[in-house]
Amino acid sequence: MIEPDHPQLSIGQQCKLLSIARSSYYYEPKGETEQNLGLMRQIDEQFLKTPFFGVRQMTWHLRNDGHLVNEKRIRRLTCPPRLPYS
Repeated sequence: MIEPDHPQLSIGQQCKLLSIARSSYYYEPKGETEQNLGLMRQIDEQFLKTPFFGVRQMTWHLRNDGHLVNEKRIRRLTCPPRLPYS
């Protein structure tokens, strides 16, 4: 889509033509942290035992296990492509 070595159009001009911010071209997404990956594994294990747990119950369960988590974090880690939470 964007050619960094284009002889006539700079990267900024190409981004402007495509109506995207130049920072979007340079953006490199970060992966999940080890802590979040561990939480996701634990959520998956618990979900297999209790598939009826929603976000609130899963948050409560993880807090009882000593994790400092909130509902917003659990909802993000269990977004629709991963698990069928509501």
